[in-house]
Amino acid sequence: MKALYFLLIAAVVVSCQNQGKMEIQKAKQVTVDSMKVEMEKQRVIDSMQVEMAKIQETKIETQKEVIVVNQQAAATTTTTTKKKGWSGTAKGAVIGAGVGAATGAIISKKKVQGAIIGGIAGAGVGAGTGAIIDGRKKE
Repeated sequence: MKALYFLLIAAVVVSCQNQGKMEIQKAKQVTVDSMKVEMEKQRVIDSMQVEMAKIQETKIETQKEVIVVNQQAAATTTTTTKKKGWSGTAKGAVIGAGVGAATGAIISKKKVQGAIIGGIAGAGVGAGTGAIIDGRKKE
């Protein structure tokens, strides 16, 4: 009977130790997952900054000054040609989708579903904001 009690107590002690190890593993996994989310968020921000820098370079390179000399009137006309870049609506949609996806993944318990919903909502809001900005620029 004493042997049976001893085995029962030993089994309880061993199972409690294993459960503690499982909790530690879960805590480590949560930490790793949150670090991955932060790294992905930073990667999106970095890629957006690179794209914005490329757009700025393209704008600078495409601005050309053309001088036309009309010999009959002896007048000089200067015109600047400008290549069209992304519209405000497109920029807003892309930025909104990135920020919405990152925010949705961080906030939601279901990371993928939260990222998808956040990306769609962010793209919609960003496109709307960009369209408003485009409308004001035309006026």
